[in-house]
Amino acid sequence: MAPATTNSPLKQATPERSLAQRMEALQRANEIRSHRAQLKRDLKSGRTSIVQLLDAPPEYLLTAKVFDMIVAVPKFGRVKANRVLQQCRISPSKTIGGLTDRQRVELVDLLRR
Repeated sequence: MAPATTNSPLKQATPERSLAQRMEALQRANEIRSHRAQLKRDLKSGRTSIVQLLDAPPEYLLTAKVFDMIVAVPKFGRVKANRVLQQCRISPSKTIGGLTDRQRVELVDLLRR
């Protein structure tokens, strides 16, 4: 089998971006990170409910890992978060936006208890 070349349809080069486009993407990524950090602090302090977030997640949270958000909840560590995800048949690497309706409903029901 011949190695893939840059002209091969199997390996597509990423499109070149201008400096302005890269800076805009970097700024957006930084905003998302700061929103998530604040949200984790709010979860930790009890100002925000994980159930509400899962029911209606803001756009910046759609690409966040479910596991990371559950671990930010008081009384939930890595072991308990993994146990909850396993019960709902959710991969620890699943994002909030990637949850199916069944997974979301099961997870919300389990976390409400």
